[in-house]
Amino acid sequence: MRFAYAVLTYLMTPVLLLHLFWRSLGNPLYRQRIAERFGYFDAHINGSSIWIHAVSVGEVRAAAPLVRALQERYPDKTLVMTTMTPTGSQQVRDLFGDSVVHSYVPYDLASAVRRFFDWAKPELVIIIETELWPNLFRECGLRNIPLVLASARVSPGSVNRYRRLVSLFRETLSHGIVIAAQTETDGERFRSLGAHPDRIHLTGNIKFDFDLDPDIPARGRQFREDQAGGRPVWIAASTHGDEEQVALAAHAAVLKEFPAAMLLIVPRHPERFQLVASLIERTGMRCVRRSSGQRCGADTDVFLGDTMGELTFFYAVADVAFVGGSLVPVGGHNLLEPAALGLPVLTGPHTFNAADIAQLLIDDGSAQVVRNGDELAARVVELFGDASERERRGRAGRRVFENNRGTLQRLLKLIDPLISRASR
Repeated sequence: MRFAYAVLTYLMTPVLLLHLFWRSLGNPLYRQRIAERFGYFDAHINGSSIWIHAVSVGEVRAAAPLVRALQERYPDKTLVMTTMTPTGSQQVRDLFGDSVVHSYVPYDLASAVRRFFDWAKPELVIIIETELWPNLFRECGLRNIPLVLASARVSPGSVNRYRRLVSLFRETLSHGIVIAAQTETDGERFRSLGAHPDRIHLTGNIKFDFDLDPDIPARGRQFREDQAGGRPVWIAASTHGDEEQVALAAHAAVLKEFPAAMLLIVPRHPERFQLVASLIERTGMRCVRRSSGQRCGADTDVFLGDTMGELTFFYAVADVAFVGGSLVPVGGHNLLEPAALGLPVLTGPHTFNAADIAQLLIDDGSAQVVRNGDELAARVVELFGDASERERRGRAGRRVFENNRGTLQRLLKLIDPLISRASR
């Protein structure tokens, strides 16, 4: 099975290059630093490192408390952070500047993985959430490097796919891996894939441990006062294709009940900013783009958040939050940021990327599921019309957020002995 996997990965190399080219049509940054994806690097690292992998923006933000804790605990250690996407790369730069070394993670080609390990010389590897890469995991085993899957999860769809290759992944999961699972269900799924029960620990979801910038609420209120005054505002955040049309149609219905309402729409991917701007223009709604620096007027219907790194700030501007990637089968995005800011949260039914968080917020009354544009509009109208309900649901969300923190400390208890052992 391993030989077949190795052959397949090399045969897929042209497909990987074509994928990068296709993604670069929307985001030219995908054409840059391609060599890193094959294990070739310009930067030099002195000594060994701690390697943290976070796929994209959400995982980088989730990893931030861990990165800062490691920097404080081990100031002499070089931290290498890898991502898959340019937006993840930008988030690393925004959060950590030059205090960490950033690289794109190598594709799971045996030679690329070996070159990466030779370059980074990791004494510990930490992967945020879960990506099961046989060659990367095997290289950790061959070099006797401890590997931690932090805030690890396996979706039902993924575990079924992995079971078809169970012999390969049973070997992969046998290389001394420490699995810090989000939930008991995730732990059981890892056991079913062949992970040793003694190496599975229930630590929770590190996404609860993010530190909310204390200035964000005040900045949001000030922006709201400057740009919207006393108008009701709702946000459609991290939207994907087809969701913007749904949100705009819902806003048209909301305007019939609340003519002064404003929609703040923030697409998930920057390469879609212009497309969404054109879509808004075709509806006839009046729009101001964040990147323009212009001020909203009383006739502004939609504010387009076409900048990076400001989503939490935009949440602080709104009365109600719809979190995208959930009306389409993407799996949903982070519901905790609006909940932590005390917003009632609306989400579509597709929340499998963080089903446990979604269920906690739904069960506690903070989040509500909408299945289409009509339901989205109806819920926004209801919440605009009931301030006490908005406050009740906001309190519920903050309670869920506060009651589930602590994953970082449980994770550090697993990591500290591994670093101490590696440093001997």
